[in-house]
Amino acid sequence: MGVLSRGCQSVFTFCIYMRIIKLEVLSISKLAHQVNEDIRDKEIRLIDETGEQCGVMAAQAALDLAYEKDLDLVKISPGAKPPVCKIMDYGKYKFEQSKREKEAKKNQHVVEIKEIRMSPVIDTNDFNVKLRNGHKFLQEGNRLKVTIRFRGRQMAHTDIGAKVLKRYAEACEEIATVEKNPKLEGRNMSMFLSPKVQKPEKAEKPPKAEKVEKTEKVATEKTPTTE
Repeated sequence: MGVLSRGCQSVFTFCIYMRIIKLEVLSISKLAHQVNEDIRDKEIRLIDETGEQCGVMAAQAALDLAYEKDLDLVKISPGAKPPVCKIMDYGKYKFEQSKREKEAKKNQHVVEIKEIRMSPVIDTNDFNVKLRNGHKFLQEGNRLKVTIRFRGRQMAHTDIGAKVLKRYAEACEEIATVEKNPKLEGRNMSMFLSPKVQKPEKAEKPPKAEKVEKTEKVATEKTPTTE
């Protein structure tokens, strides 16, 4: 029983040890860089907070320098031999990086595929409503899928649906181009429209000022000649 209990205890200890290692690896992987005590290399090449090269030194010595300046030691090039580390304010770096990513997301437009569904026997009012919605999607920079759904005996007259799609494309030609022509798949006939790239309008040059030539008229008076 004693041997068994000691065996169980050693297995339990081993599991705890592997769990700790796993947590350490996860903590490093969650970070973009290895920082401070996570740096396990014996020697590193150091760059200080001003960008100056400090040469190769022991990792512990570099860490002591960082702590003396109340900053962090961050591994920025783990693939180098020896790895390159830099002294910096890592919290400030992460904040600025997060801020830049948020700004990039704000300026980034995700192109979506919007869909308009119609019947081959759609009336004029419904067609105009679908057209306005499609214009809105295209003006927002999205691709547009326009689908005609055939029901029952309408499958015998797919040419009518093709004419509706052609009419729709012609109504969008100022802001969109046909990316994929109408294609019948099962009971659906679809086409794809892509928004046209809006070219920046050139600023009109102000009209050139007309040169006004000032002509001075010199009046010459004829003086009578006396003989």
